[in-house]
Amino acid sequence: MLDIRFIRENADIIKAGAAKKRIEVDIDRLITVDDERKRLQQEIEAKRAEQNRRSNEIQRAGGDERAKLLEAMRQLKAGMVEAEEQMKGVMSEWQKLMLLVPNIPDMSVPEGESDGDNMEVRTWGRVPQFGFKPRPHFELMQSQGLVDLERGAKVAGFRGYFLVGDGARLMWGLRRFVEDRFMNREGFTPIVVPSMVRREPFVGTGYLPQSEEDLYKTQDGDYLAGTAEVASMGFYMNEVLDKSVLPIKFFAYSPCFRREAGSHGKDEKGVFRIHEFEKYEQVVLCEASHELSVAEHEALTANSEQLLQELGLYYHVVVNCGGDLGLGQVKKYDIEAWMPSEERFRETHSSSYFHDFQTRRLNIRYRDEDGTLKYAHSLNNTALAMPRILTHIVENYQQADGTIKVPDVLVPYVGKSIIGRAG
Repeated sequence: MLDIRFIRENADIIKAGAAKKRIEVDIDRLITVDDERKRLQQEIEAKRAEQNRRSNEIQRAGGDERAKLLEAMRQLKAGMVEAEEQMKGVMSEWQKLMLLVPNIPDMSVPEGESDGDNMEVRTWGRVPQFGFKPRPHFELMQSQGLVDLERGAKVAGFRGYFLVGDGARLMWGLRRFVEDRFMNREGFTPIVVPSMVRREPFVGTGYLPQSEEDLYKTQDGDYLAGTAEVASMGFYMNEVLDKSVLPIKFFAYSPCFRREAGSHGKDEKGVFRIHEFEKYEQVVLCEASHELSVAEHEALTANSEQLLQELGLYYHVVVNCGGDLGLGQVKKYDIEAWMPSEERFRETHSSSYFHDFQTRRLNIRYRDEDGTLKYAHSLNNTALAMPRILTHIVENYQQADGTIKVPDVLVPYVGKSIIGRAG
């Protein structure tokens, strides 16, 4: 959420940022409603002051004068009630409009409508070469007994899956691999967070109200999170931190759930885009400094790149265009690893910073050396999402006989160098 004074003073910049993000929001209407909010607030405050003055007069008055003052007080209270009822309606519209105002994208964010307009920043590795036509991960995993999609659908419905045998071993090996890399990484605190979360942290992180259709909701009005970011950001909600504890860095784990309600996932096969998965997330709170946010953003992205490099996966990093940014993101990188069967890159990680957009909504502040209260800046980045990363490993390390070579760094965790029916 942006500050209303900033919005009023920079309306043209906000409009340009919204246009760059391809987000529709009526800034002019917001300013009109804000004018009405301020007018009503002044009117209510004036009526309260008048009410206090009249109360003192009534205490001193008697007889007919007291009766007249009481009648005037009754009319004043009626006017107060009317103004307060108007204020409720105005505040309801004001709050809804405020939640729709997007953060301003960084100057370095390219123009564009969708992920097809994202710009490549760098690549690492080389396209893997095969002496045969590479097969897609879902064929390999099913033929080698690593996944059972048919029984997964029978038990869990569309996009249900069982990881079986070496498929489970590979998943558990990846867990231990990423935990070893992050558990004792300097500055990071490991944290296991809830997946079932109240509405407030979803609104605070910007997932609501815009993305409600993609969230699972319980009968009690709570939601199932699609990332550990939501609960991690809620950890310090409505708290004031001491500057000395910043930056706060979480290495967060949770099961995750997404409905994948959009058309983008309708024909997706296998375990690349699914309803239930696991995710390790990097979440950072730092001082309210653009330079620090940029530095932390690059560092988080480098952490994820290091994991892919150790796994030996060919990848590239793209900077997301305006039309592929979320409501609160100032800038975002996607890291995408190569999928041989599709001859294209597919996303493995995303890395974003938000300035104080999320922390204003969540009311996370810190006290500076001079006692000034400031909203912290927030960032997040995938550490590893599973089983999605299995799809890249299986395809890039497939052998001519259909078995899968285990990346060298995973062999100690998996317990074998080849997995599959012949592994």
